[in-house]
Amino acid sequence: MSDALLVPTVSLAAAERAVRAAVERATELGVAVVVAVADAAGELKAYARMDGAPLLSVRIAQDKAWTAAAFGLPTDAWWGLVKDEPPLLHGIVKTERLIVFGGGVPLVVEGRVVGGIGVSGGSADQDRAIAEAGAAVVGAG
Repeated sequence: MSDALLVPTVSLAAAERAVRAAVERATELGVAVVVAVADAAGELKAYARMDGAPLLSVRIAQDKAWTAAAFGLPTDAWWGLVKDEPPLLHGIVKTERLIVFGGGVPLVVEGRVVGGIGVSGGSADQDRAIAEAGAAVVGAG
């Protein structure tokens, strides 16, 4: 297969770096979370559930990562897109796996979306900050 046909995706090493950075940030904030990294296809690439993180957060973190990878937008950007359009607002929330609140961030390398990181277990602001910490290290090293 030609390299031109390959979709760029987050490497395992970068996904693991993102998880570690996110867990470090969550520890600094004193919150137990689930961190999920999805590849460019939205499939789980790396994952961690901190001790004490809520069980419900397992699926939510994965769905946040999927949403960020699938659309190339932070999950909380969705609210601004749908809040003033009732038909869209009420219809889009029925989209399986779509998350419209903070904690999902696309992973971008050289201007291209290569995956997404999702965090769940804290407040929306905490989840967003933790996900951003993970996303920040993806292009490094």
